[in-house]
Amino acid sequence: MAAAQAVEEMRSRVVLGEFGVRNVHTTDFPGNYSGYDDAWDQDRFEKNFRVDVVHMDENTLEFDMVGIDAAIANAFRRILLAEVPTMAVEKVLVYNNTSIVQDEILAHRLGLIPIHADPRLFEYRNQGDEEGTEIDTLQFRLQVRCTRNPHAAKDSSDPNELYVNHKVYTRHMTWVPLGNQADLFPEGTIRPVHDDILIAQLRPGQEIDLLMHCVKGIGKDHAKFSPVATASYRLLPDITLLEPVEGEAAEELSRCFSPGVIEVHEVQGKKVARVANPRLDTFSREVFRNEKLKKVVRLARVRDHYICEYPVCREWSGQLFGAIASLQSSDVKSSKQSWLNCLFWFPVSVESTGVLPPDVLVSEAIKVLMGKCRRFLDELDAVQMD
Repeated sequence: MAAAQAVEEMRSRVVLGEFGVRNVHTTDFPGNYSGYDDAWDQDRFEKNFRVDVVHMDENTLEFDMVGIDAAIANAFRRILLAEVPTMAVEKVLVYNNTSIVQDEILAHRLGLIPIHADPRLFEYRNQGDEEGTEIDTLQFRLQVRCTRNPHAAKDSSDPNELYVNHKVYTRHMTWVPLGNQADLFPEGTIRPVHDDILIAQLRPGQEIDLLMHCVKGIGKDHAKFSPVATASYRLLPDITLLEPVEGEAAEELSRCFSPGVIEVHEVQGKKVARVANPRLDTFSREVFRNEKLKKVVRLARVRDHYICEYPVCREWSGQLFGAIASLQSSDVKSSKQSWLNCLFWFPVSVESTGVLPPDVLVSEAIKVLMGKCRRFLDELDAVQMD
């Protein structure tokens, strides 16, 4: 019995000890454990896989995805960071810049401003094309000049009162339509995501006058094209009390964890500690500093249970499963289809920059991953034919 429990722990838990971490590698591959059938089975996968929505508001969705491998989660994370295209400032034509910000630094700051524009409606600009057209370029004008406020009080020292336009914000960026862009995009749809990003500060007589060209690109080429601020995931914490913890020890145990993880209740006049919400813990392992308490707690993480926080709409799960279904209906050989299905059930943890709506961001990442898998299968077919 003890041996079976040890094997199950090795297969399903990453255990955190006082001086190290155990079971960090996935070991449930076919033939590794006697008596276990770890061969890929699509029906079993579909039965065990699930998505549990934990919290949802206007901008953020926190959900758990259970039953997948970390490699798939990481693949999706990297695609979101580096391969989902967006529009960003690529070229800055400076006509006049008398601010203290050098032209190169100013151009770099402008490039990092997220632009609210749907990249699916644009093409990639051809290499060597200096001008750009309405199908591959967005144009913005920034022209701000700082002057003195003639109505300011004589004894005032507040720059906000003394000067006019002494702070240059993204709200000063004006979209200049190219070709028929004014007919295609309603007013207000092409703009910086945030209108209160500070670009530079000026003093009377100083001026910034420049023209910006925005093009379509991916984060693999430059970080300014990345549609996310960060992307990560974490395994569900699993905290187990190996024996009852009562009295003052219960209070001390609760202080060793993040608030809300361990709760202390009165049971028959005694204070008793219990694990309330392990997902709130950050695993600081503070409990291992206590010689008595470290022997009554086991800290672990569930190997295939991912906690994800993602700013996404309610329809995300449906769109994900819809993308899988559309792939299943394509003309791919059945022997390879189940392998494809395996790759498209994954978790992701993303903080969006607001360039794209969350549902579009996820859908585009799924399409990129599907395209990668199709190309890989095509290459396998080519090798077999050779």
